[in-house]
Amino acid sequence: MKRPVATFFLHAALIVTALLTILPLVWMIMASLMPAGEASSEPPPFFPSHVTFEHYRELFVRLNLGRVLFNSAFLATAVTVLSVLLNAMAGYAFAKLRFPGRGRIFGFLLGALVLPSQVAILPLFLLMRQLGLISSYWGVILPGMATIFGIFLVRQYALSIPDELLDAARIDGASEARIFAGIILPLCRPILITLAIFTFLGTWNDFFWPLVVLTDDAKYTLPVALANLFGEHVQDTEMMMAGSVLTVMPVLLLFLFLQRHYVQGLLMGSVKE
Repeated sequence: MKRPVATFFLHAALIVTALLTILPLVWMIMASLMPAGEASSEPPPFFPSHVTFEHYRELFVRLNLGRVLFNSAFLATAVTVLSVLLNAMAGYAFAKLRFPGRGRIFGFLLGALVLPSQVAILPLFLLMRQLGLISSYWGVILPGMATIFGIFLVRQYALSIPDELLDAARIDGASEARIFAGIILPLCRPILITLAIFTFLGTWNDFFWPLVVLTDDAKYTLPVALANLFGEHVQDTEMMMAGSVLTVMPVLLLFLFLQRHYVQGLLMGSVKE
């Protein structure tokens, strides 16, 4: 008797938590459809008195939204593809290849995880300036091509792949490149999809580094362009909500579409040793 009661309260708590989590997102969408000034009234209404898309049209006019969305999508996709490939190669090397100093190098990388990312902003900016990559797409792409977290994630997953499988492939004459492409990548697919989701979300939502390295308005990403616009229209709550919807919805839909692979990667990675 106690078990059904406990299950009921657990499910009730989960439902309430889910509703509290999704409520701000729903109101953000509702506010973006309200007439100008309605979201700032006291108390703010939850539903619009009548639906209007004027704020979305205004964003397209003021932001050159098509160009901004292209910049964000291009940079997020490029960083994701290169990051998954390079992190997979490095993670496989640290997990399965023997080379001098492997343990010390990996330990040094793990130690660097404790450093705040803000510490590297200035030296990274100076390096990009020396390379002539300021105000270029490569200035955003290059720093995100490989991460310590990504290498660690792939390495921990690749450790679960039996060495006997790789040795058998080598005996059959397979090169390391063929082993990586034909065995490692397919077997690591769940964790690679998980890493791809992390990377895409992080790059799409990144505000600070594109703000620092991109000086050309034509190359602004969506968060940077919206921040500049909101500085001029800070009182226009409905337009701010419309911009937030455009920022959140693409990555939310991507996550919902790939959530099965995402959860599978996390669960499989947690049970493998």
